[in-house]
Amino acid sequence: MPKVLVPLAQGCEEVEAVTIIDLLRRAGIEVVSAGLDAQPVTASRGVRLIPDTTLDDALKQEFDMLVLPGGMPGAANLKDDLRIIALLQKMAREDKYLCAICAAPIVLAAAGLLDGKAATSYPGFVDKMNLPGTTYRHDPVVRDGKTITSRGPGTAMDFALELIEALAGTARRNEVEAGLQRPGKY
Repeated sequence: MPKVLVPLAQGCEEVEAVTIIDLLRRAGIEVVSAGLDAQPVTASRGVRLIPDTTLDDALKQEFDMLVLPGGMPGAANLKDDLRIIALLQKMAREDKYLCAICAAPIVLAAAGLLDGKAATSYPGFVDKMNLPGTTYRHDPVVRDGKTITSRGPGTAMDFALELIEALAGTARRNEVEAGLQRPGKY
């Protein structure tokens, strides 16, 4: 079974964090949410989230995918955490999936992992960073190899479904999506 790490920083975007965790778990994928410290996480709109573990404990495990929720100052807190940058670089060397939504693609950029990639983000983030090796796209979700990025809270469900497809295949994605009863889909 694939295993996914979702780091939760203070000020993360709650819609993104919860949607990612929820949909991946609906697909039968093991998800570990990890706080940057041992405190509950207060998300960008004041919702309090209780991570499964701390990042330090999660770093003792191996993961197939790392997914970074956005939101501010959550994405900035992830970008400023040297453990996150080191983990991203390690997982890139191991050819693992690296995924980020909303403002969080700036963390991938800070780790040097968007060079030569197509990516998207919330407007005003990656598109304003002047990354000459990155092709910025306005699509809701952009998948370039094992790098998957998305625009924001409104695309969180599409993003999570793309993550399911990457890890568990199209049939599993379709099963999860059917159960969601999305308008115009079924």
